[in-house]
Amino acid sequence: MNYAGIIMPTAFVLINTEIGSESDVLRELKKVEGAEESSAVYGVYDIVARVKANTMDKLKEIVTWRIRRLDKVRSTLTMIVVEDRE
Repeated sequence: MNYAGIIMPTAFVLINTEIGSESDVLRELKKVEGAEESSAVYGVYDIVARVKANTMDKLKEIVTWRIRRLDKVRSTLTMIVVEDRE
């Protein structure tokens, strides 16, 4: 999504939770500013969240200080989206 013609930094955050706590973490993710979408998934990770922010620094802050510190989050893997600017 663009904000006044500027491409906003976006990341997908793969989250491992404590066993059986996916619903709790999903509920808490809804309260996190910038976490636009999140879903429980099957596989190596338990949740995938799409996060957007106005700046890369703000994006890093959201992932580091808000998502990674949620209760019952065991680990995360963050993938920064590379936008095609053609």
